[in-house]
Amino acid sequence: MKFPDKFTWGCATASYQIEGSRELKEGTIWDKFCEYPGVIADGSNGSVACDHVNRYAEDVVLMKQIGLHAYRLSLSWARIMPGGEGKVSAEGIGFYDRLIDKLLENRIEPWVTLYHWDLPYSLQLQGGFINRSIVDKFRRYADVVGKHFSDRVKHWVTVNEPINIISCGYLGGNHAPGWRLPEHDAMLCWHHLLLCHGAMVQELRKHGSSATKIGGAITGWGYIPDHDDNPEEIEVARRLTFDCFRFRHINWFADPMIFGEYPESGQRYFGKHMPKIDPADMKEIAQPLDYFGTNIYFSHRCDAAGKIIEPSKDAPRTPGDWVVTPSALRWSPRFYYERYKLPIVLLENGVCSDDRVGEDGCVHDTFRIEAMKGYLKNLALAVADGVRVEGYFHWSLMDNFEWTQGYKIRFGLVHVDYATQKRTLKDSARFYGEIIKSNGKML
Repeated sequence: MKFPDKFTWGCATASYQIEGSRELKEGTIWDKFCEYPGVIADGSNGSVACDHVNRYAEDVVLMKQIGLHAYRLSLSWARIMPGGEGKVSAEGIGFYDRLIDKLLENRIEPWVTLYHWDLPYSLQLQGGFINRSIVDKFRRYADVVGKHFSDRVKHWVTVNEPINIISCGYLGGNHAPGWRLPEHDAMLCWHHLLLCHGAMVQELRKHGSSATKIGGAITGWGYIPDHDDNPEEIEVARRLTFDCFRFRHINWFADPMIFGEYPESGQRYFGKHMPKIDPADMKEIAQPLDYFGTNIYFSHRCDAAGKIIEPSKDAPRTPGDWVVTPSALRWSPRFYYERYKLPIVLLENGVCSDDRVGEDGCVHDTFRIEAMKGYLKNLALAVADGVRVEGYFHWSLMDNFEWTQGYKIRFGLVHVDYATQKRTLKDSARFYGEIIKSNGKML
């Protein structure tokens, strides 16, 4: 088990999931979405969440105790620019100043995501991503952020999981803003989101330096061989990964942003639903990137005929019914590296489990530890296969508001008692710390 000498070990969170939104002057699409009856499993919201906006210093201490090299956070646009445009909030931007400075004081590198799903609600009232003017809003926001933080932030993520933003938020209606658009309109939203990505890269470059590193956090359906030593299955898994016969394939976002064109298979699949694309748009989208950031939680196994192998009844599953598939971290990074020729950074990976503080005051999350072992051993195999992997961020640093699941499931290395806000390092946090200390050798 060998990782590169300068490998980055980190954890990730998102603003709406941990900060608490009750102090915002104007809310986000998730604040409004949570008001709809029945959309959140436990009827909760992110009003308080983990109260990170008031407890960030305590949380940075926990990061240091774990031994993190880096921390991936996201900015709340509504906190920095209430309503999404106009005057910058000194109070809002001051919070992130204090957080970033505290991280750097503790030698923890900030990796900053500009957009992790929490669009200011005022911009949604203007149409959100269906309105092309959203691109100019993102450009202005990125200009403000880049100008203010680039002296201290060197690693940037433009947008988190664009596939879920559109497929869940604008097609399926099960995420904020809860729209169910026809495919043509959803595709228009998709194209505008890509343009937002390109605009953000340009603004961050303008204010950055030669040390600035920019990527996206991209996810999609992954396909892996049912047997790691079967060349035919490997080839079929590679083909299925990039064969856009549904909306949720990773190259539906990655190809435009890296190659400047939509994949042909996707264009054939969507046919008449594809909006008319100006070639100049594709140049705006395809800005040079420094790494390929990806979120990977599970993948579909396939045989040599391309048939999806259904998981066995005794396959390990999370409380959210995700099947634990450790070899996803061997094969998906390899397929992405072969296609896009960019260093790979795992920006999210982890499992939820049913964690409780025991009578001894500890949280013995053996399920998470075993899953972590399996995933990271397979990531090491990807490195051994010649894949240039530069970092791994565990999702998540702490238990939090898990979108439509509310507070029912827990992903964190740190247990949060939501009634008291008491933090408790789980066994997995200490285990992850040992992995970091040994740079993976203890696996």
